Amino acid sequence: MFDNTKRTELSELGEFGLIEHLASRIELEQPSSIKGIGDDAAVIDPQGLHQVVTTDLLLEGVHFDLGYVPLKHLGYKAIVVNLSDVYAMNATPRQVTVALGLSNRFPLEAVEELYEGMLLACTKYGVDLVGGDTSSSNSGLVISITAIGAAPKEEVVYRNGAREHDLLVVSGDLGGAYMGLQVLEREKAVFKETGAQPDLVGHDYILERQLKPEARRDIVELLKKLDVRPTSMIDISDGLASDAMHIARASGLGVTIHDDKLPIDPETYRTARGFDLDPSTCALNGGEDYELLFTCALTDHEKIKANPNLTVIGHMTEEGAGYRLVDGQGGLHPLRAQGWDAFLSKD
Repeated sequence: MFDNTKRTELSELGEFGLIEHLASRIELEQPSSIKGIGDDAAVIDPQGLHQVVTTDLLLEGVHFDLGYVPLKHLGYKAIVVNLSDVYAMNATPRQVTVALGLSNRFPLEAVEELYEGMLLACTKYGVDLVGGDTSSSNSGLVISITAIGAAPKEEVVYRNGAREHDLLVVSGDLGGAYMGLQVLEREKAVFKETGAQPDLVGHDYILERQLKPEARRDIVELLKKLDVRPTSMIDISDGLASDAMHIARASGLGVTIHDDKLPIDPETYRTARGFDLDPSTCALNGGEDYELLFTCALTDHEKIKANPNLTVIGHMTEEGAGYRLVDGQGGLHPLRAQGWDAFLSKD
């Protein structure tokens, strides 16, 4: 895609030269993308649909560590996590904008590598990159992505639509991204202390869950095929417990989750035990899984019960019942949100 073979300082291009250089590799595919990079603003035709807009801010040292995150993977992930929010609204992403804050330690070739990952994600998910901004930064790399999607008004799903007795269902498996992060942090610490090269053998799945997650477009398509209409939905970015409680609070309900129903991949389970961690705790609070968590009517149980991509993990209750976790012996415990909080987390 980009073919530079030497280090090129961004100061050689300047801000507008950088934008022109990056824009020269971008082609618009969506019919709704009327005008992309090259004017004061992009122009998008909503085509009679409700538009869905979401923005994420990623800060070096807070959301990612370039000590072990390849720039191409980071670019891919930055796009995907935004698209995941659009799918969580039961909408289809169409466009993204990208704003970058860059320190002078990044040459053009590093920015190209970041953009290669972004454009790879855009191509995979059929999304146009239509604009953005660049600026110098005194605090490392800053990435801000805005994703724009659309859906018919009657198909948009909100967090606040859950009803008492609705099933609580999750796609895929949980805790893998968190355990991938633990492996990366461990190997980084070993390298800093001893200089030993990272030992990542046997951790391919959980490392990919952390470094290159995928948005669950397939689940949105599957639910339509199964004729299952979610009553509420959210993507799991902050942790299952936190996000289940987001749905419950928004809907004015309680929620009950069964510990023994949590879908945990064997590699995640083994790695958690190797770290002396409880796999269920990792699944409940790890975050960054980007699976879809949704509620649906009890009558939809027959449609989803045998599907390997979906797991019923609990149900919605009346508000007074609160937020509860049922252990393997049937004991009830308060469900606590210990996942990511941008202003409370110290790690």
